[in-house]
Amino acid sequence: MASNTKEQLDVKKQLAAVEEQFQTLQILNEEGDVVNEAAMPELSDDQLQELMRRMVYTRILDQRSISLNRQGRLGFYAPTAGQEASQLASQFALEKEDFILPGYRDVPQLVWHGLPLYQAFLWSRGHYQGMNIPEGVNVLHPQIIIGAQYVQAAGVALGMKKRGAKAVAITYTGDGGTSQGDFYEGMNFAGAFKAPAIFIAQNNRFAISTPVEKQSASKTLAQKAVAAGIPGIQVDGMDPLAVYAATHQARERAINGEGPTLIETLTYRYGPHTMAGDDPTRYRTADLDNEWEKKDPLVRFRKFLEKKGLWSEEKESEVIEAAKEDIKEAIKKADAAPKQKVTDLMSITYSDMPYNLKEQYEIYKAKESK
Repeated sequence: MASNTKEQLDVKKQLAAVEEQFQTLQILNEEGDVVNEAAMPELSDDQLQELMRRMVYTRILDQRSISLNRQGRLGFYAPTAGQEASQLASQFALEKEDFILPGYRDVPQLVWHGLPLYQAFLWSRGHYQGMNIPEGVNVLHPQIIIGAQYVQAAGVALGMKKRGAKAVAITYTGDGGTSQGDFYEGMNFAGAFKAPAIFIAQNNRFAISTPVEKQSASKTLAQKAVAAGIPGIQVDGMDPLAVYAATHQARERAINGEGPTLIETLTYRYGPHTMAGDDPTRYRTADLDNEWEKKDPLVRFRKFLEKKGLWSEEKESEVIEAAKEDIKEAIKKADAAPKQKVTDLMSITYSDMPYNLKEQYEIYKAKESK
């Protein structure tokens, strides 16, 4: 009896046994070679090329968005370079009827899910038309409150389950978001009700400037799923095939009534946290940057496709030029949007405006008409 009690109290062994379950899923290594044939997803040559096209396009979009921000033509912007596999391969595993609840770095997923690019630019400027989401595009606006989208995703997923929809709600946060109460509450709720949700924690190693090792004692973020009673998996987030495979499997589980999954993607943002004055050189070393640049998802996937005869420099140049042209047209369309007025914000905020605001509304309306 005493021996059994001693074994039960050996928490280090228990923790080690838990952590042992969370080995990193990888399919492509840094040289673009398949190292895990058994996990290889079923994607056609056309699908593989399309995924690469989206990744290249999004890298150009990131570069142009940074330039536009510096020119004062965009407002808030969170760089995405380095996280293309984590963001786009997970979205690529979705269907049109699935619902995306993004964090503020996850605008690319919205664009590829159907949000017009010019509206993404308007959202960055704080224009109310930016998230006037078109009918049939199942997304919410990027969440600024860290982790709040996890609770919302649980609610959306439960609504889908109650309607009998064969669809999922997918949400994203960074490693910093996993330290928020909403992160645990959302997963716990979805787990308890077996709601069809996919929770993605993009571990880019720094919550603004705080290293992941200083914000959690967990060896992995994936193991945080244990407390919610749901599966968790850690994935090489610089490997688009591994991210796709994990998300596809999580979606299958969800629509088959098996409940939610937590996916931790090990990734890296090459740029600052946002363009609002963050300086990553103050908390990241050049050696660390160089180490992760060798894992670049575009380089890795390009090598894989070239070996299969599915990609070339010419194809990539075509994608780059098309992206530049699309971005030029989108920013023109954003520039042409009507100037935002105070009365616009007041009228769209309330379905039934309070009497005191009605008075203010009339005052502003009179000023705007002059």
